[in-house]
Amino acid sequence: MSDFLQRPFSIRIFVPDGDPDGLRMVEKSNWTGIGVVFKRTGYKQVVGRPEFDRTGIYVLVGFSEDSALPTLYIGEGDPVKERLNQHYSKKDFWDWAVFFVTKDTSLNKAHVKHLESRLLELAKTAKQCKLDNTGSSLPPTLSEAERADMESFLLDILSIFPLLGLGVFEKTETKKKPKNLLYIEAKGIKATGYEDAKGFVVMSGSEMVLHETNSIHNYLSVMRKDLIEKCVVELRSDRYVFIEGYAFSSPSSAAGVIKGGSANGRDDWKDKDGVSLKTLQSAASTSEDECDG
Repeated sequence: MSDFLQRPFSIRIFVPDGDPDGLRMVEKSNWTGIGVVFKRTGYKQVVGRPEFDRTGIYVLVGFSEDSALPTLYIGEGDPVKERLNQHYSKKDFWDWAVFFVTKDTSLNKAHVKHLESRLLELAKTAKQCKLDNTGSSLPPTLSEAERADMESFLLDILSIFPLLGLGVFEKTETKKKPKNLLYIEAKGIKATGYEDAKGFVVMSGSEMVLHETNSIHNYLSVMRKDLIEKCVVELRSDRYVFIEGYAFSSPSSAAGVIKGGSANGRDDWKDKDGVSLKTLQSAASTSEDECDG
């Protein structure tokens, strides 16, 4: 999947009403699908479009006060309008949504059930969101050819999600030999990480302090609870240990979670020689300026 997602492609985003914060239609090069992105506040104005009358897969997105992770509901509809109408009136958590249909109406109920099942599986494995879905979705019986077509369609969807700010379906894969490893040694714990296109990755085996400071920011405290709840870390004696790699939004959020309090990640993360990330970044910037000159 990763190799597929790294292939070059182009995206076309059409804004029908001229408002970039309103309805957006997302198309990908050489793809029969189309993504429709809209805010809940504008639902009544966009639900009359023909795309809502087609069979598709959808994701509702929102946030809750008790988690630093986005809350998602993943579903399918034949057509999507019927299900979205229900969620508009009965589900409170979501702020925006995206659904995917095809331009040639080639998706059927079994196809979107397959997509729903796979997205739920990926979201649970990635541990980057909270799911509002209460049950599981069993995959339907598809022919080998149909299953291959839907897996291809799924890969196209997955390549679009991060461009919408929804990079929650891909599990953090720790590189075997990442370059420029960085370290934190503080409060009796040790952690290793590196910068990546997805954020700042803390590697498996890294440690997190058991107790938080009294002044810890609520966001960091909630994020620590998320990691414990998702079993990304486990308690071992007097500390928590990451049992898998995990991508944070920034070096500071990673450092703050690990140290149990506010932190400046650019100062706290250091290479094997004790040089801070801030100094390394400054040196790299200065080097580039000299080359340009």
